[in-house]
Amino acid sequence: MRTGIKVFIGVALVVIVGGAATIAMTSSREDRTAVRAETVGTRDLVATITASGNVRATRKVDISSDISARVSELLIEEGDDVEEGQVLLRLDPTRYQAALDRSMANLSQAQSQVAQSEANFLRAERQARRMAQIWASDSLLVSRQDVENAETDLDIQRSMREASTYGVSQAEAAVEEARDQLAKTVIIAPMTGRVTRLNVEEGETVIVGTMNNPGSLVLTVSDLSVMEVVLEVDETDVPEIMLGDYATVELDAFPEMEFPGYVTQIGNSAIRPPSQSAGSGQTPTIDFEVIVTLVPPPVELRPDLSATAEVIIETRDDQLSVPIIAVTLREEDRRRGSNGNGNRDDSDPIEGVFVIREGRVTFTEVEIGIAGDEYFELISGLAPGDSIVSGPWEVVRSLEDGDAVEHDEDLEWDRNDESN
Repeated sequence: MRTGIKVFIGVALVVIVGGAATIAMTSSREDRTAVRAETVGTRDLVATITASGNVRATRKVDISSDISARVSELLIEEGDDVEEGQVLLRLDPTRYQAALDRSMANLSQAQSQVAQSEANFLRAERQARRMAQIWASDSLLVSRQDVENAETDLDIQRSMREASTYGVSQAEAAVEEARDQLAKTVIIAPMTGRVTRLNVEEGETVIVGTMNNPGSLVLTVSDLSVMEVVLEVDETDVPEIMLGDYATVELDAFPEMEFPGYVTQIGNSAIRPPSQSAGSGQTPTIDFEVIVTLVPPPVELRPDLSATAEVIIETRDDQLSVPIIAVTLREEDRRRGSNGNGNRDDSDPIEGVFVIREGRVTFTEVEIGIAGDEYFELISGLAPGDSIVSGPWEVVRSLEDGDAVEHDEDLEWDRNDESN
């Protein structure tokens, strides 16, 4: 009886201890956070700035009319290739031909007035000479007043002759002006290129711009041999971009292609100055214009195509790196890590990652450099081979120093989604 009781008690103790151990193990596994782990290693990093914009020809000419007239003859269509000096269209010349004829008639009249003034001057000159000779030979034949009147008439005729020559110059200038206006009724191509915009039809009237009214933009001729992309870059990114930086451009019209190019111009002032948005009640977005000139592409591009460019601002080869989503901020850890030397402001958070050692994590401060697509450059704080928590994003933000973790290879990983 006693032996049976002892056996029963022993079995009961084994069951209790085993159950407790099982419960403890199960509880331990449940307390561990499932994470992704990654080993610190080296890789090539490329830091880029992404901006959007539109394609345009490096050289183009917007042609407006310098006169108001009706389009009498349209010789080209949009998309036509034209040569420098080629006649593109003609405007109705009737009014301007009449103005030239009138100016030439005025010139002929002014020239005849010169001839008349010259004749009057010669007559007055002879009369003044004759009166002076008579006065010199016999002062009783003419009076002093007659001599002075003759000299005065000579001065008058001299001035009238000079004025008539000025009238000829004025008439000649009017003829040149009328001839220039008439010449402007024929619009020619200022350069070799393609007609990329045509805003008029035959029979329409083009007008000249004024201070408050823009004139008619007749057409645009573009040189499509060299194309560029005009980007709008945020003010915080502009200081990172340098002339000559390499860029890759993607166009919506050619989704399977990448177009290389180089930064050739950086704007010195905002595209939309803050003063223009002062009355909107919102903080204006300050963007600067950055121009990327494309290497001659294998396909024909058109102006105004939508483009997205990645400008490469820094590169690192074979550099230690950590996933972008592995880096987090911790205020409390900064205070705990302060050594009291006064070099830190304990109110500011620090950047760090969670290092995995023996199933537990330790928050470790790191210094990072450039950012690639998925990784930060690691300057200090970790060594090659260190195992760190690399996700998921929500877990990294919620981990605490000393938490128990376990690596789960089945966790889905989409860095692009988590980094957003």
